[in-house]
Amino acid sequence: MRDFLKYTFASLLGNLLGLVLISSFGIGGLIFLAISAANREEPGPRVENKSILVFDLSLNITDSRPNSSTGEALQEALSDENSDSLTLRSVLDSIDRATKDNRITGIFLQGTTTGNANGLATLREVREALERFRNSGKPIYAYDEDWSEGEYYLASVANTIYVNPLGALEINGFSTQTTFFAGALEKFGVGVQVVRVGKYKSAVEPFERTQMSPENRQQTQKLLNDLWGEYRATVGKSRQLTPQQVQQIADSQGVFMPKDAQKRKLVDKVAYFDEVTSELKKISGKEDDDQNFRQIPITTYAKVGENQRISAGSSNRIAVIYAEGEIVDGQGTGRSVGGDRLSKQLRRLRLDKNIKAVVLRVNSPGGSATASEVILREVKLTRKVKPVVVSMGNLAASGGYWISTDANQIFAEPNTITGSIGVFGLLPNIQKIANNNGINWDVVKTGRYADAQSSIRPKTEQELALYRKVVQEIYEQFLTKVAESRNLSKQSVAQIAQGRVWSGLEAKKIGLVDQIGGIQDAIAEAAKIAKLEKWEIDEYPKTRSLEERILEKFIGVKTTPPNPPDMITAEWQKFQKELEIISNLNDPKGIYARLPFNFRVE
Repeated sequence: MRDFLKYTFASLLGNLLGLVLISSFGIGGLIFLAISAANREEPGPRVENKSILVFDLSLNITDSRPNSSTGEALQEALSDENSDSLTLRSVLDSIDRATKDNRITGIFLQGTTTGNANGLATLREVREALERFRNSGKPIYAYDEDWSEGEYYLASVANTIYVNPLGALEINGFSTQTTFFAGALEKFGVGVQVVRVGKYKSAVEPFERTQMSPENRQQTQKLLNDLWGEYRATVGKSRQLTPQQVQQIADSQGVFMPKDAQKRKLVDKVAYFDEVTSELKKISGKEDDDQNFRQIPITTYAKVGENQRISAGSSNRIAVIYAEGEIVDGQGTGRSVGGDRLSKQLRRLRLDKNIKAVVLRVNSPGGSATASEVILREVKLTRKVKPVVVSMGNLAASGGYWISTDANQIFAEPNTITGSIGVFGLLPNIQKIANNNGINWDVVKTGRYADAQSSIRPKTEQELALYRKVVQEIYEQFLTKVAESRNLSKQSVAQIAQGRVWSGLEAKKIGLVDQIGGIQDAIAEAAKIAKLEKWEIDEYPKTRSLEERILEKFIGVKTTPPNPPDMITAEWQKFQKELEIISNLNDPKGIYARLPFNFRVE
């Protein structure tokens, strides 16, 4: 009994001491453990011989490294789960390394029910890397239950394309829908006055019309035709079909059941997933093994590349700086391009003697005209000291084009959306909805225009005239900047401007773009202009470390990936994104150079 009491008391004392320590350790201790886990040195993932590189087609491919929340970063640090996002450069680097890696015998493109949300220009760069892999003699296999057009754009490069016996394949062309708010705004008593320059500057149309203007319909149709034409030519070439045959297929029924898709040469085999894995086992040397084929996900393989990357042994650096998202005044956020933040970063790169050239990667629909000019000023100053090359992603339009104009060279993909050289002003007021709910204002002022910026009433004709003058002035400046930087006459720029959007292919023809190519081509050009034989890449903005994010705040973690939304939720999310655009309109003058709203290819 005495021993029992002794051990019981010791155990109790130990538990109490543990509770005291945990209380003292608290959140600080958890932070310490998390940081230690994040910084622990591990041998890293290993690539087995005869491995197949697995590329999940639902992978989110971003330009810059996403700044995940503290919880997400902590989850990654404490678990072995792979992220569902990779940067474009990581994807391209991984595929190119796999091409030369004797341990990698093939690539498996695995489709998913969540689809592919990456832009066409991004997919083109990835597709070109996959083509290089296939041309090296290594096979590519692709399987999905239901092939969407975005996934199929990549899958069409494969040696063998599979589809589930109860699956389908969509190939029916592109469409885009515009949501118009004018009727709802009128119903609820919200007034909107619009000032714009450029007959194609259709970003304001959702607030003043109930359908597309003829000019907007014309430019949208031309842009979709260009994008669809590139799709038909690229996919058709891989499947040994002419663009005309692809068009006939798309017009015949749009969605094809497996046997019909095979008959039309869109897929090679109809098979279940286990039958596909059986074939993959053969080339990975595990034919007699009950386990899965020998594989490594591209997200893991990318980490192998980071661990094995060898320094070029040069102090010469090429900076790749990302302008991804809406251009806004001030610092911006992780999802927007802050004029002050980006210009400050460019200033630092300009003054850094180790940085020999700058590649500005632009993936933006534009936004604040003031913020765009703040950024462009630093681009100009940087170019006087060292080469600046622009690489355009999916979108580099309006303000996105504004900040690109003074580069030494501008690269774009054929399906990049660019141009949209135009300016608009959006002037909402809440007078009617307020009055309808018993709210009124009375104003005392010392000058005619003292309350001109107020949103409690519509602008007078005199105020609108002044506003039009400012908008016209900024548009003229935009035209002048493009004319001078692109060595074009202002008259010719005025003809191709008017707020009109162009595909990258058309933009090159009319002089807005110098070369067709991706981010790797832009980096190579920057090195060529700077006369560099060896160099290393630095990427900006730098991602905050886990320690920095944990010290800023400590929150819970997300343990399961989100499910694909149902149809109603998906439509509501689209509507929310369109409303979110309004929150980014924060230019001090209320003047914007932005791509037309809601250009979404479906």
